[in-house]
Amino acid sequence: MNFENILVSNNNGLATVTINRPSKLNALNKATIHDLHTAFEALEDDETVKVIVVTGSGEKAFVAGADISEFANFSVEDGGKLAALGQDMLFDFVENLSTPVIAAVNGFALGGGLELAMACHFRIASDNAKMGLPEVSLGVIPGYGGTQRLPQLVGKGKAMELIMTAGMISAEEAKAYGLVNHVVSLEELMPLAEKLASKIMRNSSVAITAAIRAVNANFEDGVNGFEVEISEFGNCFGTEDFKEGTTAFLEKRKANFPGA
Repeated sequence: MNFENILVSNNNGLATVTINRPSKLNALNKATIHDLHTAFEALEDDETVKVIVVTGSGEKAFVAGADISEFANFSVEDGGKLAALGQDMLFDFVENLSTPVIAAVNGFALGGGLELAMACHFRIASDNAKMGLPEVSLGVIPGYGGTQRLPQLVGKGKAMELIMTAGMISAEEAKAYGLVNHVVSLEELMPLAEKLASKIMRNSSVAITAAIRAVNANFEDGVNGFEVEISEFGNCFGTEDFKEGTTAFLEKRKANFPGA
């Protein structure tokens, strides 16, 4: 796949999506969001892809925010459409992928960059990473899910503080708040992502997809997450992966999941 603003690779089931606008600190513009949507959609449809890692090019930034020049003169209607389209095309889309997505946060993850990281299934960070939602300093609020996902991850009080102060936190602070799972040096970031991906790929992709749906259900309005879990749990019993997993356990061998 060839794109204007991102790079995509697939190495033995691990796909890496690199946002590649280093001169703009990998800021998200319309074209980049479109590229990301197209790439994620293609990777989701590729049965050889078991895990996706998202990162930024260079050492300074994962994504330093949205490209403000694109919407500085927008009207109320334009602004609403921008948020709705972005959430549908990328942020909600990533969150609900059946393929696990890991954000490898290298450097600044601000505004839309942090919102993209939070849409991923979990996050790891380099020790030089800085994270925040500075939108109120521009007279606007986060529009790509930031006001919803940040409280889910760090709690309402801390989220309110971060959003209202427009401040940045370090990688270690982000780990303490539960925003990221691991902090390592920049050199160790992608090897850690690969290590975690390798652990994921040993397990049943069918069960992992079911787990993603069940976990996400708890955060959907009007949906009973426990009921979704019961349904997904039951469905697992009808899969080839369940047969292989339980048989391998009883035979005291490693499972070779067919992914069906």
